[in-house]
Amino acid sequence: MTLRHTLLLLFIMLSFQSVEAQKFSKFLKKTTRALFNDDSNIGLGLKQALEFGVSQAVDQLSAEDGYLDSQYKILIPEQARTVISKLKYVPGFENVERDLIAKMNQAAEYAAKEATPIFVSAITDMTFDDAMNILTGEKDAATRYLDRTTRDQLYASFMPVIQNALDEVNAREYWATVVGTYNQIPFVKKVNPELDDHVNNAALNGLFGEIEKKEAGIRENQDERTTELLRNVFGRQD
Repeated sequence: MTLRHTLLLLFIMLSFQSVEAQKFSKFLKKTTRALFNDDSNIGLGLKQALEFGVSQAVDQLSAEDGYLDSQYKILIPEQARTVISKLKYVPGFENVERDLIAKMNQAAEYAAKEATPIFVSAITDMTFDDAMNILTGEKDAATRYLDRTTRDQLYASFMPVIQNALDEVNAREYWATVVGTYNQIPFVKKVNPELDDHVNNAALNGLFGEIEKKEAGIRENQDERTTELLRNVFGRQD
């Protein structure tokens, strides 16, 4: 057999394998659907789990001191610690860290209230393939789906709420004054006076962190599957 014939035969075999692989993939998906009852149950189960997790996370963090008294407490930006360490002994700046932390966390609480309709839209748009990828994926697959599909919109929605909350007590103006004073010190590294981006990202990280905890609970703890649909869908994963 010549090299040309050998290559032609190899090409035909690979093409056949590719076709068979596609057939097998379709067969596997069809079988998987049957094992999990039907498409609607899988989708409904995942959507219900996400809705539960999102609702609990939003309610928890948007409550009074929801961020401040949680593991997601928003602290002063790292680059600001040097500023505060140098200015906290200056008259008028004694309580700058305490006051800013309180207002940043309160702003995050206000912003979190805006999250629910954005999450609901992403959950509603979830396809069967999305649901299967979540169900058979890593333990944080649902959280990552929401992060991927909602973070940019949440950031845009949170920003004016955070800015308004900070401005109610002149926190951004106050912080700009603090940083401006610091930046006038000779030879220091200049810092960014804006707080809103820091608060926004910290608030979102905390929100997705709490959703991830709720997701893990439903996946790993049967007691948290509080409906028949959740028990049916996730029980097959146990």
